[in-house]
Amino acid sequence: MNPALWIAAGLLALVALTGGFTKSFIPKERLATMHGGEWTAGFRADAIRALGALELLAAVGLVLPEALGIAPVMVPVTATCWMALMVGAMVAHGRLGQRKLVALNAAYLAVALFIAVGRF
Repeated sequence: MNPALWIAAGLLALVALTGGFTKSFIPKERLATMHGGEWTAGFRADAIRALGALELLAAVGLVLPEALGIAPVMVPVTATCWMALMVGAMVAHGRLGQRKLVALNAAYLAVALFIAVGRF
C-alpha cells in the first residue's frame, strides 16, 4: 500500500502545486477569464493569493514530511486540510453550475481521504 500512497500523494501534490502557482502568480483579472477561474470574480485578489499560498503549502505538506521522516503525521493532517479546501471548491463551483469541476474536486477529495486514512 505504501507505493500507492506515495503515488497518490505525489499526484495530489502536483495538483496543489499547479493550482497554488496559478492562484499566487496569475492576476485575478486573467484568472477570471480562464475556464474554472470564474469563481475569482467574487473574491478579493489577496484572498485568491492566500488560497494559492495554502495550496503551495499543501503540496509541500503532502510529500516532504514523509520523505524526510520529519513529523510524518503532517501528511495526513495536510490531506485532511486539503479535503476541507475541496469542499469549499465544490461549493464555489457548484454555485456556478460547473458540475464537471465539482466532480473533479470530489475526486481530489477522495484521493486526499485515501492518503489521510493510509498515513494515519
